[in-house]
Amino acid sequence: MRIMGLDVGSRTVGVAISDALGWTAQGIETVKINEDEQVFGLDRLAELIKEYTVTEIVVGYPKNMNNSIGPRGEASEHYKAMLEERFGLPVKLWDERLTTMAAERMLIDADVSRKKRKQVIDKMAAVMILQGYLDSKN
Repeated sequence: MRIMGLDVGSRTVGVAISDALGWTAQGIETVKINEDEQVFGLDRLAELIKEYTVTEIVVGYPKNMNNSIGPRGEASEHYKAMLEERFGLPVKLWDERLTTMAAERMLIDADVSRKKRKQVIDKMAAVMILQGYLDSKN
């Protein structure tokens, strides 16, 4: 039983997977998507779901600081619905406020170059989303 965590943007989806016991999250990859062209990376996610025997998906839910839902939050709700329809797995939305900023701060503190940060930030944010979810269950 593994859980997949996703950080969904308009151009990329960061992907993280839990260990078999559901204690830790590891970044797997960043899937390129294009919302404008209705390309959502679902085929690649299907491959990862099968490869890692995923039984549940957690999608980052970017609420506004006042707890309201803006356009990115609505996009996450839509992505959640697509995942449920395509894969028939339970999909949960997880409050991800500030996770991308926290991931960026962690990478800066680790002295990762700006170019390299751009390549891994979404995957790192997915790890933080999934780890927060896993920590809340244990």
